[in-house]
Amino acid sequence: MSPSGPENERIGLHSLAPAAGSRRPRKRVGRGEGSGTGKTSGRGQKGAGSRSGSKRRAAFEGGQMPIHMRMRKLRGPHMKKSMPFEPFRTHTQPVNISALEERFDAGADVTVELMQSKGLATRKGVPVKVLAKGELSKPLTVHAHAFSATARERIEAAGGTCNVLEA
Repeated sequence: MSPSGPENERIGLHSLAPAAGSRRPRKRVGRGEGSGTGKTSGRGQKGAGSRSGSKRRAAFEGGQMPIHMRMRKLRGPHMKKSMPFEPFRTHTQPVNISALEERFDAGADVTVELMQSKGLATRKGVPVKVLAKGELSKPLTVHAHAFSATARERIEAAGGTCNVLEA
C-alpha cells in the first residue's frame, strides 16, 4: 500500500461527504413526459389541488366538517367534556411499595433523591406518590409528597414511618 492511500487521507472539511445513498436528488417536476412527472407535474387533473397557490390546510378533511370544529366547546374546567382539558389537574408520579421492597434494605431512609438514583420516580419536578401495590416486609422511613391510605397502612404495619414532603 502506498502512504497516500484512502486510510491515510486526512479527514477535514474538504473530505466530508454524506453516507452513500443517504441523499437523493430533488424531484424535478414538469420536465417532460419521460421524467414520470411531466404534464400535470404530479398534481393530477383539475380541482383545487391542481391550481397554483393551492395549499393543503392542516386538519382539512376534504370539505367535511373538521374534527376541531365538530367538537363541543363547553367552557369551564369543572366539566369533563369542556375545552380546557383539565388545567387544574395535579400530576404525580407513582411509586409502588413493591418497588421499595426490592430496592431498599430494612431501616433505610428512603428519600426522593434516593428513589431517583435507584431508577424510581425519574421525572424531575413532579411530586411522588407512594401507592400500595405489592407487600412490604421491612421497616422503611419513606419521604414522599403523598401516600395512598393503604400504602400508609402497609408501611406502618411493617414498622416503618411515612413523612409527607411539601410539594
